[in-house]
Amino acid sequence: MTGALPVLYSFRRCPYAMRARLALAVSGIHVEHREITLKNKPAEMLAASPKGTVPVLVLPGGEVIDESLDVMLWALRRNDPQSWLASAQGDLGSMLALITGNDGAFKRSLDRYKYPNRYSEESGGDVQAFAQQQRNGAAAWLLKLDGMLAGGWLFGPRASLADMALLPFVRQFAHTDPDWFAAQPWPRLQIWLAQFEASALYADVMQKHAPWQA
Repeated sequence: MTGALPVLYSFRRCPYAMRARLALAVSGIHVEHREITLKNKPAEMLAASPKGTVPVLVLPGGEVIDESLDVMLWALRRNDPQSWLASAQGDLGSMLALITGNDGAFKRSLDRYKYPNRYSEESGGDVQAFAQQQRNGAAAWLLKLDGMLAGGWLFGPRASLADMALLPFVRQFAHTDPDWFAAQPWPRLQIWLAQFEASALYADVMQKHAPWQA
């Protein structure tokens, strides 16, 4: 359809959807934003991507991209004005490896720290101790990131794909217990997150949208 925009199904607070919106915004690619509610996912989204998770990007020709990193790469390979794919230090492979680490062990610990009641079979009944154990596991990863931020960003003096893919998840971790997070010995990580949350790009992608209806 001539002039049709890609359709993005999104949920504002989801870190996967957030990273996709960041890449689409910085690349200047306009989309039709369809905000969903997790308890009432639209049939149109489920028809496009039966797995039912966001983000889902439906291109005008019918192609569906329903993995957040794939959405980022699709957008940035079309227009990358801030050179997120070409970090000052390291290469794309290094960034993708770091993102894999984030999306694997760190995300697993993050989910169990934030929602320990969902994992009663793993917690053995002591939900509080289980949550602290998961927090400690995630903290080891964050300490590693703090060590990488000597130049201000993960791969040098400017933002890259890796920063924008990881920041939404670090944000989610930090907001689980802000006082505890602020008291930890990772000052570079705290500054990194704070400057992200204070940026115009963050404000742009975190605008509130009413739930979409067909």
